[in-house]
Amino acid sequence: MDGWAERVGTVRVVGTGVMGRGIAQLAAAGGLTVELADVRPEAVAAAVEYVSGMFGKLVAKGRMTAEDAAAAKARLRPVDGPLAPADGCDLVIEAVREDLATKRELFAGLEKVCPEHTVLATNTSSLSVTAIGAGLADPSRLAGLHFFNPVPLMRLVEVIAGARTAAWLPGALTGLVRRLGHEPVLAPDTPGFLVNHAGRGLVTEALQILGEAVAEPADVDRIARDVLGLRMGPFELLDLTGLDVSHPVLESIWTGFYDEPRLRPSRITRARMEAGLLGRKAGEGFYRYVDGAKQEPPEAPAPAAEARPVWVHDTEPGVRDALAALLGGNVEQGERPSADAVVLVAPYGRSALDVAREHGLPAERVLGVDPLGGFASRLTLGVHPGVDPAAGRAALAALAATGRPVTVVRDAPAPVAQRLLASIVNVGCGIAEQRLASADDIDTAVRLGLGYPRGPLEWGDHAGAATVLRVLRGLHAATGDPRYRPSLWLAERAELGLPLTETGTTPADLL
Repeated sequence: MDGWAERVGTVRVVGTGVMGRGIAQLAAAGGLTVELADVRPEAVAAAVEYVSGMFGKLVAKGRMTAEDAAAAKARLRPVDGPLAPADGCDLVIEAVREDLATKRELFAGLEKVCPEHTVLATNTSSLSVTAIGAGLADPSRLAGLHFFNPVPLMRLVEVIAGARTAAWLPGALTGLVRRLGHEPVLAPDTPGFLVNHAGRGLVTEALQILGEAVAEPADVDRIARDVLGLRMGPFELLDLTGLDVSHPVLESIWTGFYDEPRLRPSRITRARMEAGLLGRKAGEGFYRYVDGAKQEPPEAPAPAAEARPVWVHDTEPGVRDALAALLGGNVEQGERPSADAVVLVAPYGRSALDVAREHGLPAERVLGVDPLGGFASRLTLGVHPGVDPAAGRAALAALAATGRPVTVVRDAPAPVAQRLLASIVNVGCGIAEQRLASADDIDTAVRLGLGYPRGPLEWGDHAGAATVLRVLRGLHAATGDPRYRPSLWLAERAELGLPLTETGTTPADLL
């Protein structure tokens, strides 16, 4: 329906919890009359008082004029129950508890009291919109409108069409979301919708790394923050969300996609959830918390070690020059390392031990350094079981002398940052490959919904699609694990030299 978003005047918000209050605040501030409804009258009164108070705080902070705040407060109208007559409502947004039966019952009642022109929307974060609408006589009027908490600050809104949602409705709802000053993305009615699906790339790979004893949680988080630029590492994120929430989501998305290996959860989170190690809310998770403050273990200082020359293998173009500049004058220039030299290699998608074998290097003195990021921030030193400890300590001391923080991890078919980034990009490419969402919507959803510095597709382009493909193929060849199977979206574009953010030519272009 053309112009529907501009014509909307009254919205009813059913449910007065955190999400319902946030949606009511956004809608009232955006010029809509907001009917607040709940089965408990006292909850409605408390919600009106809370939202009015939030407008007052915005005035005090200079973010809203007193006149605008007064007008927004006047647009808040308590109503007598969710199923009160709704003749004047253009839209009803449900924000009750995540239970399919509860939502179906509510919408069946709303369908009876709302006129035919009223659009029905669910703020579900995990339930199928199609399944919720299956109980309606007219499921075409129902869509998903998934806001994120806190609603006024989290600009992203997922707009989800169910299998029977009217074709005009998603576009109309995206227009309304923009009218309210937020950013809509069209998300599929699949497990996890768009944001939670895309977010599996980081968390599941971090748990895989932990399960392989490659690195400890604090080490993974430091690498994720310093090398990849994430605001929060994966284990910090799991602790913040709580495993009682995160692990069931991991399992539901995995099973919902019929055990897709890229989305595979971990035995680690199930065991920790059952043990009550839920995270911040329990005072202990992957970290301990004292008065809500994370107790992060300190980084070990670099050990004292006898100074030894360092020889750098030119594993990738420019690596030798970059590391030589970083390390200063302690780098040997010969074609082969001397008998006492520590050997550093910096491959993509390969272990240091594999490089040593291929090039006939002395394995007991070979250690890996991750080249991702150009050695500009934190350095990651990979140690395989055959490394001479004295050589390893000398390498660590040499890297620490550069002033960069150094994280020591177990040597693996790819360093930690490469694995995390490759998984993020591959899961995003898998979403694009299945046509679950557009490239723009995938990247927008991840940037705004997860706070990543880049969306997965544009991040893949920034790192180099061919490089990401090398990492995944190296992991797949070394482990045989199908979780590292490269998406065809990634493989085709990397091999053709096309951006991951572009669809390219499709059969429809020829017809």
